[in-house]
Amino acid sequence: MKAAARAIGSLWRTSTYLRWVYLLLGAALVLAFILVDSALGAVVADLGMPKVATGIIWVVIGLVPPVVLGLLPAVREVEGIAVESLLAVRFDERPLGPARTWPQRRRTVVWFCLHLVAGGVVGVLSTIVFGVGAIWLAAPFRSAGSRDIVPGWSYDVRGNWTDVWMPAAAIGGLAGLFLLSAAVGALLAYLAPRVLGPTAAERIELLEQQTATLAERNRLARELHDSVGHALSLVTIQAAAARRVLASDPDFAENALAAMETSARAALADLDHVLGLLRDDRRPGSRTTPQATLGGLDRLVEATRAGGITIEVDRSGDLDQLPAAVSREAYRIVQEGLTNAIRHAGRPAGELAVDLSIRLDASGLRLAVTNPMNGKSEHSGGGRGLAGIRERVAVLRGTVDAGPIAEADGQAWRLAVRLPVSMTRG
Repeated sequence: MKAAARAIGSLWRTSTYLRWVYLLLGAALVLAFILVDSALGAVVADLGMPKVATGIIWVVIGLVPPVVLGLLPAVREVEGIAVESLLAVRFDERPLGPARTWPQRRRTVVWFCLHLVAGGVVGVLSTIVFGVGAIWLAAPFRSAGSRDIVPGWSYDVRGNWTDVWMPAAAIGGLAGLFLLSAAVGALLAYLAPRVLGPTAAERIELLEQQTATLAERNRLARELHDSVGHALSLVTIQAAAARRVLASDPDFAENALAAMETSARAALADLDHVLGLLRDDRRPGSRTTPQATLGGLDRLVEATRAGGITIEVDRSGDLDQLPAAVSREAYRIVQEGLTNAIRHAGRPAGELAVDLSIRLDASGLRLAVTNPMNGKSEHSGGGRGLAGIRERVAVLRGTVDAGPIAEADGQAWRLAVRLPVSMTRG
């Protein structure tokens, strides 16, 4: 009994009523087409044409208007909204846009005709059931006499309990109409994604777009980590240096505070820019972020030196000849290498010296960042810096070597990266 009650209750859900409304919309469209076809048919009848020609014209009049209307691009969009709202269907493509290709238009015509046929059947049955049902429900309460309870069928209404079968039949008809509407609505809800929704090729295209969006967001996250992380590392070490010499060397402290302000403003600008891109990434033709390359290496080095850090740069080769993808990733690798040196060297800014080597030759692009250590390896902590570098290098099929090395004045940390380079710009 409980299972039956649950089954009956599921039929009385709001979605079932909405599906019946969707079918009645189809019935209303059918009625509109019938009115137009009747007017055109009257004109054809007045022409006195042969029966064969008249029959062909009637077929054309009946089929052409729905097909022509279904080919309109906006029909797919309107039907998609109605299907989502009334049939509770969710498409892979959301929102379902207008039909832009002929395959989409053909499927829209098929769906539109299905809507008309299903709606027409349910609409006719609804008219009969509600019209006749109202008469039958009132039959036991009417005066006795012979009445036409349906066209062509007379019944001797007695006006007492012997006529109780008529309201029972009316209620049964209403229940049957409800079940039929629920079944047809469920069938249309099942068919909608397959007929009106995107094809397999369009789903693949949607997945590719989603993958590209996720990849772009992942790239933006790495860019934000590198740029803002580098700026915050500079601010931290500059703040520590300014605090130590605030009383003894106010000029140095003032310069450090100015450098902190510059670094913080740059970090806020990068953050605002990336967040703006994330807000706009669903708009057609949304802009992409301009990405730094090794052409901006001098600015990066000068900004780092402004924090009191000594950087020795050894550069060789024409870096302008690098492919754009390699130049972009190399810049971020250098930036992250400098950030790690600032974070983990364990020395004040005025005592930190970093060696940066960038060489481009026939073997590829080689990057190396070397900095002193405080006696233990802290670069292997829980940060994402080195992991991000390995991800970038793996995409470009390069190699990474990071770890402590022995030098004359103690231990140092060295990050060495080699990227294969095809000297074709792009």
